[in-house]
Amino acid sequence: MSNNNFNTGNKTVEGIILAAGFSRRAGTNKMTMQVNGKPLLARCIENMYDICSKIIVVGGHKAEDIHPIIVKYKNVSLIINENYENGMFSSVKKGIEYIKGDRFFLTPGDYPAIQSRVYKDMSAIGGDVIIPTYKGKRGHPVLINGKLIDKICTNANYHSLRDFINDYGFITIEISDEGILMDVDTPNDYNTVCRYLSI
Repeated sequence: MSNNNFNTGNKTVEGIILAAGFSRRAGTNKMTMQVNGKPLLARCIENMYDICSKIIVVGGHKAEDIHPIIVKYKNVSLIINENYENGMFSSVKKGIEYIKGDRFFLTPGDYPAIQSRVYKDMSAIGGDVIIPTYKGKRGHPVLINGKLIDKICTNANYHSLRDFINDYGFITIEISDEGILMDVDTPNDYNTVCRYLSI
């Protein structure tokens, strides 16, 4: 890994990884599952590491399990969402409290197959809300302008990040990498991702 201090056009880019969920369908803490020799969360961190000046990992359920993974990385912080039982949007809002950069990436922590080039390609284009697509299907991460944080957090009509995105609008960038669609919810998903990353 290199300098972890990437910016485009003097615009600072930061990152949020959501890692507070229960992992019920996986049967274990997904963030600690080994994906081809590395914890799943470590892969998510490393894939955005060189693009983001800092990364916020939002933990909740069994956050103590992921702390040993996070401490290995400079400029990566674990923030605890005490209200994680209220759902993913509560973790989104918790994470963006700590964003100071011009733009920020946001992704669930169970997408270990998003390649670094996806973050690079997305950060190279303008737009307030940018979503990658693979064969027309929307995936992760989402890149958001920091000026929209107040709007996300204060509008009572938004009950999810999707509500905000659909209301505000977005642009898409077509990506030739299926990894943007591949989350790990079940043991079968896990096996699929491991095979994909072995290619």
